[in-house]
Amino acid sequence: MAAPTAGTGGEQDQFWPLPKFYFSVDIGDQTDLPFQEVSGLDSGAEVIEYRHGNSKIHSTIKMPALGTGTDLTLKKGVFTRDNKFYEWISMINLNTYERMTIVIRLLDESGEPKVTWTLTNAFAKQVTCTDLNSQSSEAAVESIVFAYDSLRIETS
Repeated sequence: MAAPTAGTGGEQDQFWPLPKFYFSVDIGDQTDLPFQEVSGLDSGAEVIEYRHGNSKIHSTIKMPALGTGTDLTLKKGVFTRDNKFYEWISMINLNTYERMTIVIRLLDESGEPKVTWTLTNAFAKQVTCTDLNSQSSEAAVESIVFAYDSLRIETS
């Protein structure tokens, strides 16, 4: 990994980290969906601990096992005549759901993707409605959780 060098800051360079507020989300054939927040782009591996009986070391060794990931959570504002989250979750109840590909792109100042996360075989597993509070002046925000099989990360 090369050490970053100072730049002017006038445009995105290797000295300045990408801001996290400019991103796009595609779900299935729907592109550039407006979400407030994306979380759950985690990837890792389980650990197997093993020790054979005649080992001179008095502890186990650790080896990587199956890959692990978390669920993807997307949050957005509640809008009139927008019922897409509930349509996706109702397909589970009707056993008519489709597995989808979800693509999330972190964009630079010109709108070009710099990091792309591709989640395969995703399906909606939970919808959380906004909380309601008569003394709050916040926007109503709902969330949807997707389970997925694999995560691929690409940088440019």
